[in-house]
Amino acid sequence: MKKTVFTGAATAIITPFKDGKIDYESFEKLINWQIDEGIDAIVVCGTTGEASTLTDDEHRDAIKFAVDTVAGRVPVIAGTGSNDTAYAIELTQHACDAGADAVLVVTPYYNKATQKGLIKMFTEIADASTKPVILYNVPSRTGCNILPATAAKLADHPNIVAIKEASGNISQIAELAHLVGDKMDIYSGNDDQIVPILSLGGKGVISVLSNPMPRATSKLCHDFFDGNHAESLKAQLDLLPLINALFCEVNPIPVKAAMSMMGFCENSLRSPLCEMEPEHEEKLAGIMKDLGLI
Repeated sequence: MKKTVFTGAATAIITPFKDGKIDYESFEKLINWQIDEGIDAIVVCGTTGEASTLTDDEHRDAIKFAVDTVAGRVPVIAGTGSNDTAYAIELTQHACDAGADAVLVVTPYYNKATQKGLIKMFTEIADASTKPVILYNVPSRTGCNILPATAAKLADHPNIVAIKEASGNISQIAELAHLVGDKMDIYSGNDDQIVPILSLGGKGVISVLSNPMPRATSKLCHDFFDGNHAESLKAQLDLLPLINALFCEVNPIPVKAAMSMMGFCENSLRSPLCEMEPEHEEKLAGIMKDLGLI
């Protein structure tokens, strides 16, 4: 069996900005708070971290900063995917050299790929990596879906250890779990499907929700693992209004607003993202007040 990168909740952490640059002071504060609150892992430079608008230097520097700040307290997973395989390999090798514990590699966006092309791309990246590789399937963003049979073939690679499943298709994820068995860990990529995916044998979630609620998100997972299924399900359903509010506009627009309300950063996004609609922000704030977050 392959070694599991983490069990529980990993925060797909935001990248704070200030005056057009990464706000490393706020980034450090946020990372330390996440760990103090009991998060199980940190994912840096993912979708929620606005990796697609980071410069190459910023992307590399943010990975190194996260690794150095975490200092081995929890696993750090670096987003290193691209629609250019050669560039994804470069980023992956940088993340490995910087000390990341694993890399998260998204399917190619815009140019997409056939299933044969996906196998070729992920294999080349995994061959070049010295750390475990987690596949990232999010067809709503990339227009490219990793089919269960494709994931099962990739699971035979010794460096490909897991998949973040954000297809939203529970039937597909059930088929995936059936085909890969213990050769590949499965993580939920959707906060409203954590318990359903855990029930299929999932190891946890790579989460947006855990930005404002790391302790609760981790507890939801560990309650399930500890056999407290009813409590885990109750948390899943009780948190649904906040989860829905965090996805009422394109991620990470709402979660950036939420973390700003909590005093962790400025509500600054990079174009083409922009601040959320006032009525959506008001609703989000109301839910957060009800939960005692602000």
